[in-house]
Amino acid sequence: MTLLLAQWGHRPVGVDLSPRMIEQAAGKLSAAGFDIPLMVGDASDPPTAAHEPFDVILVRHLLWTLPAPEGALRRWLNLLRPDGRLVLVEGHWQTSANSTPYAPGSPELPWLGGVTAERLIEALEPLAVVDRHEQLTDPALWGRPIGDERYVVIAHRKPGGRSC
Repeated sequence: MTLLLAQWGHRPVGVDLSPRMIEQAAGKLSAAGFDIPLMVGDASDPPTAAHEPFDVILVRHLLWTLPAPEGALRRWLNLLRPDGRLVLVEGHWQTSANSTPYAPGSPELPWLGGVTAERLIEALEPLAVVDRHEQLTDPALWGRPIGDERYVVIAHRKPGGRSC
């Protein structure tokens, strides 16, 4: 996603918890001629170096991995400029309500298996105004036909300041 954004003329900043993913992203970006800031860190609470106002925060299929997704939504909204947008490409691809930890010793994940658009919008309502919600059903987006829920939600912080 970072490479696509750079190719389209944007100035992305990448954050990933895995140093290996950062290395892979840096290699791809460098091979394409881009020098993009990439940081190892918790994307749900980005490193201090990333704490600047952003025009857009784009997140793809990350919320299900977080032990406190609503807290991440709040932090991301607070990192936006007043007219900035939070773009969430998410899905619900597992119908099991099982909240078994993802890995032994890890915290339970409330949205394990993804989150429905309805539930995500419900979580955003106290914090943000949803500008757009669209189902992403075109197989060209995923490389194959899909039988689950995949969507984008675009929101902005409610007028009047931060989401604390």
